[in-house]
Amino acid sequence: MSIAEALVAEHAAIYGYGVVGAFLDVPRKGLAMEAEAAHRGRRDALVLRLAAQGASAPPAAVRYGLPDPVTDQASALKLAILLEERTAAAWRAALLVAEGEDRKLAVDALTDCAVRATRFRRAAGIAPAVMPFPGRDAG
Repeated sequence: MSIAEALVAEHAAIYGYGVVGAFLDVPRKGLAMEAEAAHRGRRDALVLRLAAQGASAPPAAVRYGLPDPVTDQASALKLAILLEERTAAAWRAALLVAEGEDRKLAVDALTDCAVRATRFRRAAGIAPAVMPFPGRDAG
């Protein structure tokens, strides 16, 4: 998987946080807003990076399917965790083939996703909050 393919996961995460935020209380909504902003920042940087490399960036889809309905705070937190796990998996896959600056980008993105997933697991009261191998076995 290339960084262009990881961009697709960033697009999906941004879409998902639009749903997540609607069901969270104020403290947890702040976590979701920070996460969405981080994914937007990474997306924007990737688009610029790909353009500088002469590659075209895959566009965002009009909508993305959600694995389960989001109807309350618990299901919103579950989706937030899944968004971070899936995005981490995309970056982990990109890391396996990346070189140079793209490799550093993939490591940083994977780390960021793992940290955010841990924050959402804590917010949801899930233990253990830290996963030993971020980006593996994402639902």
